[in-house]
Amino acid sequence: MNPGSPAPAGGGGFIILGTFLVGLMLSQMPLPYLIEWARPEWVAMILIYWVMALPHRVGMGTAFFLGLFLDVIKGSVLGLNALSLTIIAFLTLLLHQRLRMFPVIQQALMVMVLVGINQLLFHWMQSFTGYTGDNLIFLLPCLISALLWPWLFVVLRGIRRLFRIR
Repeated sequence: MNPGSPAPAGGGGFIILGTFLVGLMLSQMPLPYLIEWARPEWVAMILIYWVMALPHRVGMGTAFFLGLFLDVIKGSVLGLNALSLTIIAFLTLLLHQRLRMFPVIQQALMVMVLVGINQLLFHWMQSFTGYTGDNLIFLLPCLISALLWPWLFVVLRGIRRLFRIR
């Protein structure tokens, strides 16, 4: 290995974990009240990317523990994010071979659908705990996430190629 070259091929568990930590930090970053509802679902998008790119390394178990951690950070009922992210990981695992063949714009549409399912599941489960919303503004993050997907995809793919994560 050359002195200035990145990590050896196949490794990268810490890099994947680092991207999830960045996603968790971005999900908790303070935003002005007017755009709080438009916060992209960073953790779900990063999870979708890694499940799509490396389904043998990142899957439903990762999604479950990531969701539990997100529940603790957000202070929501334990298991709400865990269940919704696990379902998103399952759906992405089912579709990962097709998603990889799609152009980035078509992937963005699928990300909008997957994040929309995540939002609907989370909102539906929150309604059981007493939280009820009377409008559909909770679906706005799926549109924002789809708009940001091409850039996030390029950044994560660049990280994966730079560190030769397989």
